[in-house]
Amino acid sequence: MKIFTIGYEGATQAEVINCLSGAGVKLLADIRAVPLSRRPGFSKNILAAGLKEAGIDYVGYKALGTPPEGREAARKHNHARLAEIYSGQLELPEAMFQAAQLVDTAKETPTALLCFEREPGGCHRSLLIEAVMPEAEVVDLFV
Repeated sequence: MKIFTIGYEGATQAEVINCLSGAGVKLLADIRAVPLSRRPGFSKNILAAGLKEAGIDYVGYKALGTPPEGREAARKHNHARLAEIYSGQLELPEAMFQAAQLVDTAKETPTALLCFEREPGGCHRSLLIEAVMPEAEVVDLFV
């Protein structure tokens, strides 16, 4: 299985969509706990509409997002604390259910995980992959 990741930090919606299209991504899995953004084009409904125009489906997996204290740890570049907090998030029933859905979907459809951070190593998307799809071939996309 191959899984793509992308962060929209510093990017426009058009740049992200072009990057996803160029990589052959057919589904964007939004793994933000709060799928809203101050960056134009990245709140869930506007993002989903832009993706649809490009032939890319959108699915929100809010339960796979980072809780507030994890987002704070990420902002402070405290990856160890983020990992500790996020491992607890992944033990919640809704997160386990959504993780299983994501894995099943990604096996069938070229899928990209979306979050804010440009660098996947400082983001929970790398922790999610490590926890639920450790054997996946990971392709980090950059805009």
